[in-house]
Amino acid sequence: MFHPRFSRVAPVVALAAASALLAAGCASSSGGKKSEESDSNASAGKANTPRMTIAMVTHAPPGDTFWDTIRKGAEAAALKDNVKLIYSGDPIAGNQANLIQNAIDQKVDGIAITMAKPDAMKDVVAKAKQAGIPVVAFNSGLEDWKKQGLLAYFGQDERVAGEAFGNKLNDLGAKHNICVIQDQGHTGLEARCAGVKATFKGKTENLYVNGTDMPSVKSTITAKLKQDPSIDYVVTLGAPFALTSVQSVADAGSKAKVATFDLNKELVNAVKDGSIQFAVDQQPYLQGYLSVDSLWLYKTNGNFSGGGVEPVLTGPAFVDKSNVENIAKFAAKGTR
Repeated sequence: MFHPRFSRVAPVVALAAASALLAAGCASSSGGKKSEESDSNASAGKANTPRMTIAMVTHAPPGDTFWDTIRKGAEAAALKDNVKLIYSGDPIAGNQANLIQNAIDQKVDGIAITMAKPDAMKDVVAKAKQAGIPVVAFNSGLEDWKKQGLLAYFGQDERVAGEAFGNKLNDLGAKHNICVIQDQGHTGLEARCAGVKATFKGKTENLYVNGTDMPSVKSTITAKLKQDPSIDYVVTLGAPFALTSVQSVADAGSKAKVATFDLNKELVNAVKDGSIQFAVDQQPYLQGYLSVDSLWLYKTNGNFSGGGVEPVLTGPAFVDKSNVENIAKFAAKGTR
C-alpha cells in the first residue's frame, strides 16, 4: 500500500504549483498540545470530492513562527481540497506520538507528521498503517521515512543544506564559526551542523542551547563570543535564534556576523538591513501544502509523490541581499 512505483515529482514542479496558490494562505498561529480544526465548507473553488479529515502532527515548540508558515500552507491545501485539517504539535517526542495516536483513534483519512525523533514515532506509525491510514512525513525524518514505510517525504536534505552553507561561508572568507543547535538529538539540526563542518575549510564548533529559553540562548551565545574573539560567524538553525544572536554579538562586543537556516518576516527584514548576512530557505509553506495535498491526491486518485522511493525536496535555497526583495512581499503575508 505504501510503496507502489511511479515517476519522481521534481521539486521545481511542486514549487511552481504551490506558488500559484500562495493567495490561498489563511491566518494562523502555532499549535500547542491541543488539536485545532480548520473547516471551510463554503469556500469558492473547493474541490468537488468527498469530505475527508487529515491530521497534521508536528514537533513545533510554542511560539516558533516557522511553524505558522507550515500551517498556512497546510490550510491553503485543505481549503482547496475540501479537507478538514486537524493541526496539533508538541516538542516532546512522546507527546507527539500520543497526538498521532489520538488521530488514529479519531479514524482520520490521513496523517502528516514530522520526525525529529524518529525512533519515538516508529510504534505509532506502525499502528496507523495497521489501521489503513496513509502517513506522510515532512520537514524532518529524511533518513527514516522509508524505513518506517511512509507514503512520501517533503523537505530538504539537511546534510546537503549544511554542506551548501559551509561552502558559502568559504566564499565569504569566514575562518571560525559556531553552529548553534537548539534541540540536542534532533536529527535534522545535527545533520545541518555536520554538513557545515564537512565543507567549511575553517573551524566549526557546535554550541548547544536550550531553544525553549531564549534568555538562556542569548546569554550562552554571548558568553561563547566573549570567551573566543576569533569566532567570525554565528550559524543558527532557526530565525528566532538568528535574531537573538544579533543581540548576543552586540552584547559581547564581537565582530562576528550572523547567518542562519530558515526564515520569518523579521528575519527577511534583517537580511535587508544587513544585520543577518544570509538565510537558507527550505520553503515551509510548500512543505505544509504538499503534505496535505499529497494525502488528498492519494485518497481521491491513487497518486503518490516520490513513489515511496524518492523524497520531494523543497530546498535549500539561499536568501541574501541579491534576492531578498523578491521574498519580502511573500514574507509580509506570512507565507515565506
